[in-house]
Amino acid sequence: MRTLLRTLAKPFTETAGLARWMLVIGLVMTSLFVVLAIFAPWIAPYGFAQASSGGVDFPKAGAPSGDHWFGTDRLFFDVYSRTVWGARTAIEVVILSIVICVVVGVPLGLVSGYYGGWLDRVLVLVMDAMFAFPSFLLAIVFSFLLTGLLGGTVLAVALSLSAIYVPQYFRVVRNTTVSAKEATYVEAARAIGASDFVIMRRYLLNNVVQSVPVLGTLNAADAILTLAGLGFLGLGIQSTDAAEWGHDLNRALADAGSGIWWTGLYPGLAIVLLVTGLTLVGEGLNETLNPTLRVRRLLPVVMTPREER
Repeated sequence: MRTLLRTLAKPFTETAGLARWMLVIGLVMTSLFVVLAIFAPWIAPYGFAQASSGGVDFPKAGAPSGDHWFGTDRLFFDVYSRTVWGARTAIEVVILSIVICVVVGVPLGLVSGYYGGWLDRVLVLVMDAMFAFPSFLLAIVFSFLLTGLLGGTVLAVALSLSAIYVPQYFRVVRNTTVSAKEATYVEAARAIGASDFVIMRRYLLNNVVQSVPVLGTLNAADAILTLAGLGFLGLGIQSTDAAEWGHDLNRALADAGSGIWWTGLYPGLAIVLLVTGLTLVGEGLNETLNPTLRVRRLLPVVMTPREER
């Protein structure tokens, strides 16, 4: 975090302008949805499954108006409220899935790369087998299994998404650990009698997790699309459990042929904007924090005139 703040504080001429603007724009777009997620009970005028107010039912598939800015759907739900509450569901699922990936993938990659041997071969085989499956198909399989055990909850969907991203964290951390464990400072730590746990925690962990924030941001964008895909197929969170943009798009299919455009426009637009924001943050972080990709402006070399004798 300190490295990121120092990089953003540098003059514009020192850092690649495009990368900096990508990061700033992405942070603004993502922060907007985070604010919506945190303050959804105060921003949304109604609940995500509220179909009436003051004893009066909302209109069925009503067009946008002063009472319902984004209109209503065929279940009498306010589209604006569901779009705002959907931001909370998306942020909750993404944060929970990324945390699970980090908690599971980073220690496994660290242990596998450090010890090697049969443990490394077994873990690499398992992770490569999971990574070989199409990610969305694997999420569907885990969603089937976990929905039967946990129901259509945020935890079940987050675990389904984590299953497809854990191998990526494992591979990144494991490959970095394999090269980092041969460094001189690790040999020095062994020489002074440091245990394997101390070496991994104090000397290797900080050096092998530098790519994890960038990977987590890029995976967050993909997780939004996967969550929407599961909801569109009816495998995610149901309407009465929480607001979910993909599920709303599924129900909006029947409205498209009837000229009811507002039920699908706003959830779809929310998905596009959030995915774009997270992608810009990930790409901006990658080019800002990665010294091999960082572009600096070459200043002209001015030679002082030679003094004439």
